[in-house]
Formats: sequence, C-alpha cells, structure tokens
Amino acid sequence: MAGRPQNRRPRQASRQARRRARRAAARARRRERRNQRLALKERRKQERRTLWEDARNLPNLLTFLRILMIPAVLVFLEWGSPRDCYWAAVIYSLAAITDVLDGWLARRQGLVSVLGKFLDPLADKLIVAAVLVWLVSMGRIPAWTVVVLLSREITITALRGVASSEGLIIAAGSGGKLKTALQMVGIICLIVGYPYHFDLLFYDFGLVDFAHVGRMMIYLSIVFSLTSAASYMSLFADAIEAKNQSGGGTAESGSA
Repeated sequence: MAGRPQNRRPRQASRQARRRARRAAARARRRERRNQRLALKERRKQERRTLWEDARNLPNLLTFLRILMIPAVLVFLEWGSPRDCYWAAVIYSLAAITDVLDGWLARRQGLVSVLGKFLDPLADKLIVAAVLVWLVSMGRIPAWTVVVLLSREITITALRGVASSEGLIIAAGSGGKLKTALQMVGIICLIVGYPYHFDLLFYDFGLVDFAHVGRMMIYLSIVFSLTSAASYMSLFADAIEAKNQSGGGTAESGSA
C-alpha cells in the first residue's frame, strides 16, 4: 500500500507533461495560423499597393487614355459630317500613337507590369473592334471583313493563352506587325470616309477617295491576318509537339 502513491506520482507527472505539451502545441498552431493570416493580409495589401502603383505609371495611364478615346471616336463618327469624321480620325491616330508610345516607355523606363500586359492588348482590341463595327453600321466596310478580322484575333488570343499555360513563348512576327500597320492605316482612311484633295511633299495625288483606299488596306490586312495566323498555328503545333517529345520545357518561336 505504501508504494502506490509513489507509482501514482510519475503517472500524474507524465499526464501533466503531456497536457502541457498539448497546450504548447495548440498555442504554437494558433500562433502559426495567426502569422499565416497576418502574412496573407500583408501580401494582399502589398498586391493592392503594387496594382495601384502600376495603374498610376505613365505607360498604363496612356493605355487608360486610349480606352477613354473610344467613345470620343464613336461620337464623332455618329455625327457623321466631314469635319466630324476628320476629328474622329485625329483622335484615332492619337490613340494609335499612344499604343506605340506606352510600350516604348514601359520597356525604356523598366515599367513593364502585369497590369500593363493585360490592359495594352485589351485596349487595342476594344478600340479596333468598336470602330470596325461602327464603320459596318455606317456602310463603309462589308460586315464579313470585320467577322474575319475579329475571328482571327479571338483565335490567336485563345492560342496565346494555351501557349502561356504550357510555358511556350510564341512572339509576334513580321506578318502580324504588317497586318497591324495596314489595319491601322485602313481604319483611319475609313474614318475619314470622304474624298479629299491630297498631296504629299512634291507629288499631287489629286482627289483621293479615302473610303476606297481604306477598304483596300483592310482587304490587304485580311490577307496578312490569315497568313500570319496560319503561320502562328503551325509554329504552335510544332512547339506543342516538341514539348511533348522532350517531356516539358519552354519552346520559343516567332509569328503571329
């Protein structure tokens, strides 16, 4: 009988030690969860701060300005007089200049951002799609041309998304860039829309029907759109096949 209390004490001490260990482990888990919540909150705050800073840098402000120019172009086109169409063409030309300028500034000043990578192509597609659809409603360009151009852009954008998810880099090539240049000039001519006497440097072109010139430019841009899209799809398929054969990695090719 005298030995029982002595045997009970070690067991009690052991139970107390286990309880202390469990309480300490529970406190450690609570601290860890609290630290994780604080870290997540701080990371989200930092992401919001970074996004706000990105939105205020000059290249992205130019991109926002380009988006705001869309309704201005459409309003002048809706009014429809030669003077209004002239101002619509001026605004669209300024938007095209900001498209070149924001990318150049972002690369030169080291201001390339995730927000800019998303907004810049979005702004380009919004202004082109909006103006082309409006020109169709004005009868200055056939509807099928807009369907072809927009279908091409949607297809290539989807393929770029797949390529990015697969870790593939398929950059724009000369065909895609020529398509963009022809499309931009063609849209400006279609916006002007009326015949004007035109001379450049020492050569007099006489009376130029800008609507007709614009349509020819758009038709040419469709040719380059389809050929560059076919080239892009071929390179995309080759890159996917090469990745599957090598078991992963990044493939780089050029076309769009």
